[in-house]
Amino acid sequence: MRVLVTGSNGLIGSEAVTYFDELGADVMGVDNNMRAVFFGPDGDTRWNQQRLERAAKRFTHTELDIRNREAVLALLAANKFDLIVHCAAQPSHDLAAKMPFEDFDVNAGGTMNLLEGLRRHQPETVLAFTSTNKVYGDAPNELPLDELPTRWEYARKEDWNGISESCRIDRCLHSLFGASKVAADVMAQEYGKYFGLKIGVFRGGCLTGPQHSGVELHGFLSYLVKAALTGTTYRVYGYKGKQVRDNIHARDVLRAIHRFYDAPRPGEVYNIGGGRENSCSILEAADLVAELSGARLKTEYVDVPRRGDHICYISDLTKLRTHFPGWKIEISLRQIVEEILASWKTRAAR
Repeated sequence: MRVLVTGSNGLIGSEAVTYFDELGADVMGVDNNMRAVFFGPDGDTRWNQQRLERAAKRFTHTELDIRNREAVLALLAANKFDLIVHCAAQPSHDLAAKMPFEDFDVNAGGTMNLLEGLRRHQPETVLAFTSTNKVYGDAPNELPLDELPTRWEYARKEDWNGISESCRIDRCLHSLFGASKVAADVMAQEYGKYFGLKIGVFRGGCLTGPQHSGVELHGFLSYLVKAALTGTTYRVYGYKGKQVRDNIHARDVLRAIHRFYDAPRPGEVYNIGGGRENSCSILEAADLVAELSGARLKTEYVDVPRRGDHICYISDLTKLRTHFPGWKIEISLRQIVEEILASWKTRAAR
């Protein structure tokens, strides 16, 4: 088995390298450490690349910018893959407003380069695209909510499982990041449905894990843990710190992608996140970190929410579980936090 991973230095990309390397696959990773350009030194992912080069048995790194159309097309013309896991992205909706050309060129243009290369050179290859729940914009905020002591909660029984794929993606505020990911998401669907390519779109909630280089503008749980351990003041933007996210370990994401590889459905879309069992608010996450580490998060409250931010977002996993009955969440929120704590402590000790 040969696997191509774009954004291989990042969270999901590096987990994809490890996951398929452990299964005996030959894995090529492409990355150019652009996260360091986006987020500065704290976003640098070379440490993760070096870790993969030491630990993975069948991994090769290729320095490549997915905005380079000719380079992407040449790569897919020269190398045959069984699976492509497309993770490369500009991931911050705050940052997108400051660098809109870079955001769109990476998220939409880079994805387009990959899709056309797939169609031209290896149409039998399966492609899994990591999209985002930000394609729904702020439409999820229209659901009625109840304010509980530590979180916002869906008020209606029919919303208990969270946001499904039927949620609309237009007529709402996305952020420029969300809009560029909509372009990539819809184009990936189109290449699947129009050309019959084996493309699956995975709209992530909070994808996380120990390899996350969390920063303030991206990586909620990872950055919160880092802030607690280092004594950094964590800014809470609106909603009283009760905004809810569902958190899924990168390994559980890869298990879902593997299921799709085994039985692909061209152009299909899946919400993927931790679901209700792995959901937490900022307040609840801070309490869990304190319980597990003794580190109490210092906070500063900013009474203005981020534009387009979700108040309560839980991924409805019904469709994913129905199409792939063997898949389930295997790593709990508590285990995720324990792993992230251990990872940040290890990095601090270097």
